[in-house]
Amino acid sequence: MHKRAFERIFVTNIEVKFSCCNENYTGKITNISENGMFIRTECNFPFEPRFEVLIPRKEGDLKVPVKVARMIKTKDFYDGIGVEVLEQPDEYLEFVNSLKIYL
Repeated sequence: MHKRAFERIFVTNIEVKFSCCNENYTGKITNISENGMFIRTECNFPFEPRFEVLIPRKEGDLKVPVKVARMIKTKDFYDGIGVEVLEQPDEYLEFVNSLKIYL
């Protein structure tokens, strides 16, 4: 059985924004780790394999560069994407670690 390198943190109501193929999207993170996240969203594909996820914070949007790792399709539309974090800025790691406090 494959063990994950980083523990997933299951969350609700963390809204994110991202742009892809000249379209703006919103979504909600349902789980997150130091290495990636799963975002519930409704998207029309084709989809660019790499983009930035914007996580709104009091201090300003946290920009996280990601690449698509998997897509979830329900009926006729994609309603979720798993993304891998390409670069882990210190602010991103601090954000993820701050969520562990609430476990």
